[in-house]
Amino acid sequence: MRRISGATAVLLAVVLGITPTGCYISRAAYEEARILSRRQPIARLVADSATDPVLRAKLSLVQEARRFAIDSLDLKARKSFTAFSRLDRDTLVLVVSAAYRDRLERKTWWFPVVGRFPYKGFFDFPGALRTAESLRDQGFDVSVGPSAAFSTLGWFNDPLVSTTVKADSVTLVNTIIHELLHNTFFAKGQVSFNESFATFVGGRGVEHFFRARGDSASLRRAEDEWHDDLLLGAFWERTSNEIEQVFAALPDSASTARITARDRVYARARIRLVDSIGPLLRTYPDGWSQKVKLNNAVLLSRRVYAERLDRFDSVYVAEGRDLKRAIQRIIATHKDSVSRKDR
Repeated sequence: MRRISGATAVLLAVVLGITPTGCYISRAAYEEARILSRRQPIARLVADSATDPVLRAKLSLVQEARRFAIDSLDLKARKSFTAFSRLDRDTLVLVVSAAYRDRLERKTWWFPVVGRFPYKGFFDFPGALRTAESLRDQGFDVSVGPSAAFSTLGWFNDPLVSTTVKADSVTLVNTIIHELLHNTFFAKGQVSFNESFATFVGGRGVEHFFRARGDSASLRRAEDEWHDDLLLGAFWERTSNEIEQVFAALPDSASTARITARDRVYARARIRLVDSIGPLLRTYPDGWSQKVKLNNAVLLSRRVYAERLDRFDSVYVAEGRDLKRAIQRIIATHKDSVSRKDR
């Protein structure tokens, strides 16, 4: 910062103060500073008998999950999940994503330093809803949902926050393992691969964790959640392929016809989801399949975390259900594939 000229510093202050992107970044920086200022070492909280017993048990579970990921799965933890921050609200951020209605393409937002992202996270909840409404008015499909955690992509030692800790034990351990997989391997520019790989490692990893712990009830819950992940992953993929087929059959200029055709696909997909998929789901509440929205933004957002989960699972089975070996093989295969393309 000492190298920035006075004029540039003034311009930067103006941009951060009055432009929409600048205001958004300023709010995010302010909220991140608040979160970081509240950090407390997890080890100290667990050792302190004055810590709330429920929180103490959850933080102890985080420590166990972190150690399991390091020792049993060979994941790189670095400083992740060594600190805890208590927030004064139940929802950390609202995430807004959007997609074009006549093609399976997500709207992206550009930010300084980190580049383009296919979503926007808002600490300002009314601002998130205003943005979503504005996007709908512009003709986009929109998805809005809460997130209990977020990452600064290594810029800070992000603490575990209270919105994450309030999750049930299976979800909490899954989250720890999922995020530590990102620490271990992250393919540049391949969001769907990275997130789906982490979904697989988190889903199967939490099974191994509770099996090793001898917790049969949590193990069954973890197995049921992975069953649902595979089932819904196949549903999202099939629906996506059907949408792509109707779009491919119509010229790019036929926007209205494309939207009409894709709406018919979504209508058929709704029937399939309610009549065939819904009754097989083990961990979703009754009526979920009737209520979930179906549009391009929702479809693309879901697929990011569930693309070809069966492919990862086939490697896991081929490796004798040894998750550590499966992770290593998937990483090696992906690196080899990228290397061949670059030749």
